[in-house]
This record gives sequence, structure tokens and C-alpha cells, in this order.
Amino acid sequence: MAAYSLISTFFSATPTPTVSRPTRSKFSLSKSHSLHRNANFVSPVLLALRNVSQCDSVTSSSDNPSSFHKLSPDKDLFSSASDSLFVVFTSVALSFSLFIADVDSASAFVVSTPRKLQTDELATVRLFQENTPSVVYITNLAVRQDAFTLDVLEVPQGSGSGFVWDKQGHIVTNFHVIRGASDLRVTLADQTTYDARVVGFDQDKDVAVLRVDAPKDKLRPIPVGVSADLLVGQKVYAIGNPFGLDHTLTTGVISGLRREISSAATGRPIQDVIQTDAAINPGNSGGPLLDSSGSLIGINTAIYSPSGASSGVGFSIPVDTVGGIVDQLVKFGKVTRPILGIKFAPDQSVEQLGLSGVLVLDAPANGPAGKAGLLPTKRDPYGRLILGDIITSVNGKKVTNGSDLYRILDQCKVGDTVTVEVLRDDHKEKIPVILEPKADQS
Repeated sequence: MAAYSLISTFFSATPTPTVSRPTRSKFSLSKSHSLHRNANFVSPVLLALRNVSQCDSVTSSSDNPSSFHKLSPDKDLFSSASDSLFVVFTSVALSFSLFIADVDSASAFVVSTPRKLQTDELATVRLFQENTPSVVYITNLAVRQDAFTLDVLEVPQGSGSGFVWDKQGHIVTNFHVIRGASDLRVTLADQTTYDARVVGFDQDKDVAVLRVDAPKDKLRPIPVGVSADLLVGQKVYAIGNPFGLDHTLTTGVISGLRREISSAATGRPIQDVIQTDAAINPGNSGGPLLDSSGSLIGINTAIYSPSGASSGVGFSIPVDTVGGIVDQLVKFGKVTRPILGIKFAPDQSVEQLGLSGVLVLDAPANGPAGKAGLLPTKRDPYGRLILGDIITSVNGKKVTNGSDLYRILDQCKVGDTVTVEVLRDDHKEKIPVILEPKADQS
């Protein structure tokens, strides 16, 4: 219909004499919408033909004003020929334009408008796009023996997330992601997979460092931020691979600071943990927690949930804690953390005795506490239980349970001499102890 309207416009603009004209042949046009897309090509041809027709009519009428109604046979024949020529050239031009037009019958009528995003949405999209190349997918492989064929097979026993720490190929993740693995594989953002080896791990803080031999141009270290100045309520973003789904982004806010959780491997408390309501599910462990600038502020490590799925209470180890651990693991392959060298009773047992402090169950003679003279719990020749020393303070800081003792030791270094106050029988004693590193630390 568009083509018909265009032709009608040109015919209506041409003055029509009163003499009879030969009947013009009818024609039809397909893909009429192509005229709109090829108007620049068709218009000059039609305009030129139209001007020729108009000039012929104007010239004839200007010579004799009355000739508009009374045309001579020669002029009538010339006018009819020019009109026929106009129709022929118009048909040829339109047909040619249809053949050369690249017309999609659907796209000609569909107008795609650019998607408009709010400023905060654009910032979130940009943050995900810029940091996703730094997040990796870790597969934990274990050796299993087939019950029927007795063949030894290597099967996936778990998966998790991690992130690129530096251009040397170091990958940071949680220790519980790699625990019990016979082999580890790391999949980068471009879906290339590499075998990984363990550089070192810290069971007490649930941190591990892997290394992959990948080209440096494929490794994009994540920007490292600071966790000391975080505020409750500020936005955070978690990127990981929950339930094996590739690179998933969840958002939330910091719900709390300075929380304390226990290490899944050793039960040792992890202090100053970040609490967030960003969805953290199985598979997110080891992934980064980012602030609104895209900087790393923590490692997603645990959730509080009776069902095992996200319940809006997730925990991340702060980057200030992680940074020192990773540096030691990269340099020495282990974390040198001081210990007293004792085994102590569960806090509930001490509470049942109506006491406050840490009850020493064992103090090996070759350990720091044994060398200093702390007494363990034992039985007399008649089988009666004789309580050992009860630690009530270290360096003047009160100790009421095992978490307090660990918290104080985390602030000390190997070789430091600490003053341990113990309750022995009915009196208190202060005993100096030289802290030593854990013997089986690796």
C-alpha cells in the first residue's frame, strides 16, 4: 500500500488534460515496505520523470492557454507517449529497487529500543563484568574404588569457588573446599581448566592457597580492599558458583561485624567475621565478597541455616585476616601460629564443675606448657580424678573459655613469653611460658 500511495502521489501531482488517454495497465507490488528503506534510491528517478511530465504540460499550456482543453493530435500523441514512458520507467525503477533491497519482513516493522537501566543497576552490571574474570570454579576430586570391578576411579566429591590472587597463578579459597582431595582442578572464567597443586593451607582460619600453571594473560588478580573500616548497612556483592551454577552474583548488605565462628576443621574460633544477608549457598564457599567499588573485603565461608540453604545469614572471613595468612602460605607454605601446647576440656565440662577458665587435660612434657610446669588432669592410685591447672588469664587478660584463650594467642607471635595465671588447688600462680609453633603445621 505504501508503494501505491507513492505512485498515486506522483500521478495526482501531474495535471491531467480532458482528452481521453489510453488505459494504463494495472500492476501489483510485493514487499511494499521496501520503498521506505530504499526511498533514497527510488525518489530521484521518480522525481526526474515527474519533472519531465510536468515540463511537457507546462510548455504546451504556456504556448496557448486554451490548448489545455483542446490539444492537437500531435501534442496529444506526445503527451500520451510521455505518460506511458513515465509509467514504464516507474515500474522498472520500483521493481529494480525490490530486487536489490535487503528487506527482512519482520525487522522492517520491529523497532528495538535500547534497554534503559538505572544508575545503581549499571554500577552492579559493571562490577560483575569487571570482577567475574577473577573468580574461578574449583573441583575437588577423590580416588574411589569400584565395589564390583575393584577399579580405582577419580570422581568429583565436591566443588567450590575461589579467586585469582596474583599473576603467578595463586588461587585463594577455603580449606574445606579442598579438604580430602586427591586432585584439584581449577576452571577459569573462559572455561579453560588447569590442574592445581596445593601451596599451603590454614585449617584454623579455613584458608587455602592453590597454584595453577596458566598463561599470565588469562589471570586477572582481584582488587584487594580493606575490611577494617567496614560499616553495617553498606552494600556487598558475592560472586561464586552455588550448586555448580557458573558465576552467580548475589547482592545484600553487611548485617553485622566482629562476629565469631568456629573453624570447620579444628573448631578454633575465627574472629572479626563479616555477617551479610547476601545469598551464600553450597558452592559459594571460597568466593569473594566485594564492596561497591569492586574491591575484595572477605571470603565467603559459611552460612547459618538448619536446612543447609541460604537463610539470609552468611559469614565471610575479613580480607585483613586473609591477607596475612596468604602472604605466609605463599612465602613459607605454612602459617606459623603460636600455641601453648595443651589439650583442654570442653567449656561445658568446666561450667558443670562451677568453675570459670580453661581446664588443662594434658600438657606434654616436650611442649611449651609442659616445659613451663603446667599440671595436667590425672587420676590418683585409687582412680580418683585430680583436676589439673585451670587457666584464668594470659598476660593479664581474663580467660573464661577456650575462645578467649585462642583470641589472646592470635595476638602473639612465636617466641613470645606470656604470663599464664592458673588456679592450682586453692591458690593462683603465675607461670611464664615461651610460645612455640605448632609441630605438625603444614
